[in-house]
Amino acid sequence: MVKINNFFNSYFTNSSSYKKNVIKAKKIFNSFLVDLRNFKIPLLESFKKNYEFDFSKLMIKKFSIYKNIIIVGMGGSILGTKSIYSFLKNKTKKNVFFFDNLDINLNHQFKNIKQIKNSCFIVVSKSGNTLETIANLNIAFSKKLLKNKLIIITEIKDNNLMDIANKYNAEVIEHKSFIGGRYSVLSEVGMFPAALMGFNLVNFKNLDSLIKNKNFVSTLIYNVAGLYTLYLKKKNNSVILNYDSNLNDLGYWYQQLVAESLGKKGKGINPMLSFGPKDHHSLLQLYLDGPKDKFFTFLSSTQKEKKFKVSKDIIPNSMKFLRNKHADFIINAQCKAVKNIFKLKKIPYRQITFNKKNEKELGEIFTFFVLETILLSRLMNINPFDQPAVEQVKVETKKILK
Repeated sequence: MVKINNFFNSYFTNSSSYKKNVIKAKKIFNSFLVDLRNFKIPLLESFKKNYEFDFSKLMIKKFSIYKNIIIVGMGGSILGTKSIYSFLKNKTKKNVFFFDNLDINLNHQFKNIKQIKNSCFIVVSKSGNTLETIANLNIAFSKKLLKNKLIIITEIKDNNLMDIANKYNAEVIEHKSFIGGRYSVLSEVGMFPAALMGFNLVNFKNLDSLIKNKNFVSTLIYNVAGLYTLYLKKKNNSVILNYDSNLNDLGYWYQQLVAESLGKKGKGINPMLSFGPKDHHSLLQLYLDGPKDKFFTFLSSTQKEKKFKVSKDIIPNSMKFLRNKHADFIINAQCKAVKNIFKLKKIPYRQITFNKKNEKELGEIFTFFVLETILLSRLMNINPFDQPAVEQVKVETKKILK
């Protein structure tokens, strides 16, 4: 299981408000369990092992012959899949390329795609009308490239992607209407690409066992109580401080989940990504000595990388402590140093450490963060499943383009 150390507890020593919020979080969790059993949160069905996908083993086999997988989408339609690939890329032989922004410099994205003809194309949009996705598909790819190699994941209704699917005779996988994009990572949206990468889909899904695991539930409740207490104390800037670049995309997925789910009615937590040790030389001064309006989530892994080692030949005597040290050892020392100073300065943080970097661990953290967000939304009394303000911008954009 992913190791989640909650150092908020020591930060809130003897805090009556925190203790009250632990009790509230427990009550909220129990009411959440009732709703889950009564199928009142249907999107979480995709987090269970018995969830039935709208794709077959035959479809997986058909498209697994391609060396390259090219995925076009925006936001929740693609961030989860990027997290999976980045986290597990050492376990797949596939090359996966993502078109996740409308960029006037599209050409540079093709430079690393060797043998583009040996590629299949997955286009994802829940609504089927996402402006950037439709534009990218039409700008970047020709009809000849897409022929017989196009898979579209969208709602089965009248939309632009369904029109394209019919025109190109593409395979269509249903994006369930009750699963919002940022919650779709363990549905068809993330799992079909994961299947093409050769990963075990069942191992991602452990919701039923996790909510019965006392350690998982306790960790979840105390983290929710800690985050909510910090939020009430106006410490609502959440900095994800990452010390493993393979976890960068997981950070971006988490950022969208929290921002889009909780940022409503003047409420919300502001998730920001920061990358160590690089940001020690730009942002750490602010973190240590700036406004006390932030809390931190450290991301790291225990996997050892033996490829990169400091040479004993070049290092001067004044830095001989670096000789023969591997890069991961140095990075972990820097991470530990920051945590030690945070403790000294009483800056609230938690540590999430990945040990095995497999499907099970990644599925656990997806589940943990989603449940944490849903429980926080209940404490904050907001709907975590919509994004009404974003829809306003989409309408305004269409007015301008017309």
